[in-house]
Amino acid sequence: MFEQRNHIRFKALAKVRILDTNLGEALLSDLSITGCKVECTSYAGFELKKQYKLEIIPESDADIGVFELQVESMWIETADYSCEIGFSIIGSPKGKLFERYVDYLSWRYFHGSSMTGGSASESPAEK
Repeated sequence: MFEQRNHIRFKALAKVRILDTNLGEALLSDLSITGCKVECTSYAGFELKKQYKLEIIPESDADIGVFELQVESMWIETADYSCEIGFSIIGSPKGKLFERYVDYLSWRYFHGSSMTGGSASESPAEK
């Protein structure tokens, strides 16, 4: 599952709604300009290489509005009644909000916020 990434994945605390699914709660656990990982409390029959729309609701500290991402599922891991999904980002209709959120996560990472421990998700090739 490890891949060589060209961009750091920053830890995130945003809520996620996967539009057009009957999904319970979901959390955006990491994000870069090219991809993200979503943790779900239920499994809703996700398919690989399928496109989805995510509604991202950033944490209040970010002071950034809700935005959507158009994504494609790249990998899926299931455990009991939950799952993690890795998405490749195709685009964002409100691109400026998406960019501001990535900038916020980057700032938080490089200034060592205690909320995330100041770390990002990286593949071994990036370290």
